[in-house]
Amino acid sequence: MEFRVDRTEFADAVGRAARALPGRTPVPVLGGLLLEADAGRLAVTGFDFEAAVRVEADAEVAAPGRVLVLGRRLLDVCRVLPDGPVRCVLEASRFTVEADGTRFGLSTLPLAEYPSLPAPPAPYGTVDAAAFATAVAQVAVAAGRDDTLPLLTGVQLRLDGGQMMLAASDRYRYAVRRLEWKREAARDDGVVETLLPARRLLDVARSLARCGDVRIGWEPGGGGALVGFEGGRTRTALRLLEGRLPAYTSLFDMAGAAVAEVGREALAEAVRRVAVVAEANSPVRLDFSAEGSLRLRAGYGDDVAAQRLPATLSGADEMPVAFNPAYLLDALTSFESPRVRLELLGAGQRALLHAVPGDGAAEASAAGAGEHRHLLMSVKELV
Repeated sequence: MEFRVDRTEFADAVGRAARALPGRTPVPVLGGLLLEADAGRLAVTGFDFEAAVRVEADAEVAAPGRVLVLGRRLLDVCRVLPDGPVRCVLEASRFTVEADGTRFGLSTLPLAEYPSLPAPPAPYGTVDAAAFATAVAQVAVAAGRDDTLPLLTGVQLRLDGGQMMLAASDRYRYAVRRLEWKREAARDDGVVETLLPARRLLDVARSLARCGDVRIGWEPGGGGALVGFEGGRTRTALRLLEGRLPAYTSLFDMAGAAVAEVGREALAEAVRRVAVVAEANSPVRLDFSAEGSLRLRAGYGDDVAAQRLPATLSGADEMPVAFNPAYLLDALTSFESPRVRLELLGAGQRALLHAVPGDGAAEASAAGAGEHRHLLMSVKELV
C-alpha cells in the first residue's frame, strides 16, 4: 500500500473520522482508523458500534491497500505535519507517514479483528445543511447528560411529508424545532420517528453545516437501527436509541398565560451578570411588570445583585418567576431573534419561549422554514 495525499485534505479526513473513536474501549481495534486507498482516492473510517464516520479525499495511489492504525496517534501526527504532499507507505506491519523531510513510523492493528462496518441506509431525503445544523443546535441544549437515562440524552427526529421535527427534553425543559426537508420521490414509508444520541447528532450536523445539502438515509425493518447522514465526501451512520420522548402537545398549551416580550441579548447579559452572586443551583428571579419593566434579582442576604430592563407584559399586572440561570441562558442563546416572547403561567409552572414573529432578518428568514420553541419549568420557591 502506497499513496500520496495533500496534507490539509489528509488531516481533515483523519480529524473528521476520529470523531467516531471511543474515549475508552475494551476492544483495542476500535481505537483504530481504517485507511483504504484505491483508484485515486483515500477513505478514512472511524467506528465504535454506535457511530461510523467515513471521509474520502483525493489521493495518488501507487499501490492500493488497507491498513488499521491507532487513530489518536495518527491524528496527533497529522497536526504537526508540514504543509505540502504527504507520502504514506505500508511495509509489513509498519505504516510510514512522510512529508517535507519529516518521517513518522506507526505500528498497525490487526485488520482481521476489526468489526464489519454497517451498510449505509438507503437514501430517504435531503435537508439544507446549514438549517439542519442550526436546528439541531437549538434543540440539543435541552437533551439530558445523564447516560443512566439514555432516552433523555437523545434528539427525536420525526419525518412527516415535507416536515422535519426535532425535539429534546431532560424533564426540566423541552425544545422543539420544525423545518422543511425534501423526501425522495421514490420513497413512501409514511411517518418516520427515531431517537438519536444528541451529542453525536450535534457533532454530525456541525461537521456537515457547509455541505449545501445533507442526504438522510433510512431503511425500515432490519436496517432501521441506523440513520445515515451524507454531505460532501463525508458519510456518517448513527445507531438509534430505544424509546421515544413523551408527547409535548399538552405541555405547550399555554392557555391563560401572561405574555412578556424582552430583548434577547440584553436579558441574556443581565442573567449572566446577576447570577455571579448566586450559589450553585440558585435561581434568578424575574419580576415582570405591566408598567413596562423587568427586574432581575439573584443571591441571598448581603450577597445580592439586581438589574432592570425594559420589557412589556400583557395578561397580568405583574408576573414574578424564577429560573435556573444556566437553563435560562441555554434557552435564550438557542434563539437568533433580537427579541423573545415568554408565555408565563407563574412560579413553579411552565414557561414557553419563542421568537417574536417577524422580528429580525435571521429569524424572519427561518420563519418560512420552521419554528423553534423552548419550554422551561420555573422554580417554585422565589428568591
